[in-house]
Amino acid sequence: MMSKGRQMILTGCVAFARHVGPTRVEAELLPQCWEQISHKYPERRLLVAESCGSLAPYLPKEIRSSLVLSMLQQMLMEDKADLVREAVIKSLGIIMGYIDDPDKYQQGFELLLSALGDPSERVVSATHQVFLPAYAAWTTELGNLQSHLIPTLLSKIEKLLREGEHGLDEHKLHMYLSALQSLIPSLFALVLQNAPFTSKAKLQGEIPQIEVTRFPRPVSPLQDVATIIGSREQLAVLLQLYDYQLEHEGTTGWDTLLWVVNQLLPQLIEIVGKINVASTACVHEFSRFFWRLCRTFGKIFTNTKVKPQFQEILRLSEENVDATAGNGVLTKATVPIYATGVLTCYIQEEDRKLLVGFLEDVMTMLSLSHAPLDSLKASFVELGANPAYHELLLTVLWYGVVHTSALVRCTAARMFELLVKGVHETLVAQRVVPALITLSSDPEISVRIATIPAFGTIMETVTQRELLERVKMQLASFLEDPQYQDQHSLHTEIIKTFGRVGPNAEPRFRDEFVIPHLHKLALVNNQQSADSKRLDIATHLFEAYSALSCCFISEDLMVNHFLPGLRCLRNDMETLSPEHEVILSSMIKECEQKVENRSVQEPQGSMSIAASLVSEDTKTKFLNKMGQLTTSGAMLANVFQRKK
Repeated sequence: MMSKGRQMILTGCVAFARHVGPTRVEAELLPQCWEQISHKYPERRLLVAESCGSLAPYLPKEIRSSLVLSMLQQMLMEDKADLVREAVIKSLGIIMGYIDDPDKYQQGFELLLSALGDPSERVVSATHQVFLPAYAAWTTELGNLQSHLIPTLLSKIEKLLREGEHGLDEHKLHMYLSALQSLIPSLFALVLQNAPFTSKAKLQGEIPQIEVTRFPRPVSPLQDVATIIGSREQLAVLLQLYDYQLEHEGTTGWDTLLWVVNQLLPQLIEIVGKINVASTACVHEFSRFFWRLCRTFGKIFTNTKVKPQFQEILRLSEENVDATAGNGVLTKATVPIYATGVLTCYIQEEDRKLLVGFLEDVMTMLSLSHAPLDSLKASFVELGANPAYHELLLTVLWYGVVHTSALVRCTAARMFELLVKGVHETLVAQRVVPALITLSSDPEISVRIATIPAFGTIMETVTQRELLERVKMQLASFLEDPQYQDQHSLHTEIIKTFGRVGPNAEPRFRDEFVIPHLHKLALVNNQQSADSKRLDIATHLFEAYSALSCCFISEDLMVNHFLPGLRCLRNDMETLSPEHEVILSSMIKECEQKVENRSVQEPQGSMSIAASLVSEDTKTKFLNKMGQLTTSGAMLANVFQRKK
């Protein structure tokens, strides 16, 4: 907030300026400001930054757009104090309201980019609230919004994505995309003000009400469409004509809107196809962007102009199933962004049906064409973050559970794992576990195997006893039923799941179930005659044991299961992978020492085995060895930290 002293000085300056007129302000006040621009006290520099804005109306216009703009530019670039730069931004907003020299447009654009990229959150926020809307208004006046400002930001995004093959600069992407998002209200206002019906927009008689939820909440009053148009009444009249025009008369001759439909949307949709579907942050940002765009331009526009362009690209129809090899777009970020940015904009019954149908189609097509599931997973993650969509996602998965194709049922089984973590425990009990139990007795073995990771995640996240018991029984039947004894892929899936959830599962489940079963699996693997299968299981066991070595393991368990399991594993590795064998030997030695020390010292130490790997030297050697291995490094993530 402004201090009393500064407030008085500013008020005095403004009063003086009003009284003496532009020429004397320029001659007597500005030199004072210029001298204080690098004063050692931030308070003084703050005064300069604020007075540049307050004095703007009382200056000759050529001074406003040269000297004052230069002062502000210098302070934005060089001042170390966030508060001063924030004040600079606010004054820039005021200056933008007065500048009428088109030659300064480019300089304004450079300033906007610096302000958006400022390291301080306060400065960036002030930019969106004040400077960007003021600059956008001037840009619109100059006729540059559609010809320069938006296209330039878009091409900067495209360039980032082109260069981002090896790693996208997500911070910069956020910066450009949030600027575009802040420009949506200005763009919509431009479309309304240049519509064929503008001349008919008279304020007379009964003025229609604008629904409270018609527009997304603006970041600041300056980004409110009503503010940009001039008044809420004027906006209400234009909106009524806008909807009527779209529904009955179309877009002929409406150049500003045709630009949005024929240039902006296709370019955005193309950009979306290029972002990495695995980048949750990017998917989320673009999804929010489309949501704001669709909500601002309204339901008729979304249904008649946005959805058809996505559908055209995503071509989802049953006869395309065989050709989907060529329809790679289904694996792209286009899927989650359409699902979560466009199909969630309106939530009447028919909108929800469309979303459910779309996700079911994607699930079917990806499954039948053996494509990666990342785009479907990304949609589930983004929607699953909001509990309002949990029922809907469960409906989609149930469609998969009862599908005639085993490929689709497999996908459904895999997707449940994503829901377990975010969904309320009651829903897990009522809807998730019953579906998984159904799938775990599927006629197709591949479907049964696909349920294992989800069962594992339940063991890791749920607290209800009877639920955990049901899951444990199911896993036990996979491990103990004779029909599964030669199921190689079932065993690898279980071992992988044990390694992943073991460290976080509740201790009793780990002690009574996971560790004894790993021991059995290691024993059986010693008898495996096919070397490739034997090495495969041994490698997965190695990762699981490494992950579990961070946990506290009682002496009894150590002697009866953990150590014997490690020794079986060493037998396999001796012949198949000597470098693993070296590490296993040192792990075994540590465990044996641990047991000896424990019987001598206190009865129950709570140190984990790994945390007690004695000398630094051993640790370093151990870690260096680990680094040389080709296995997935991740398994040892926390070997040297105690379990949290």
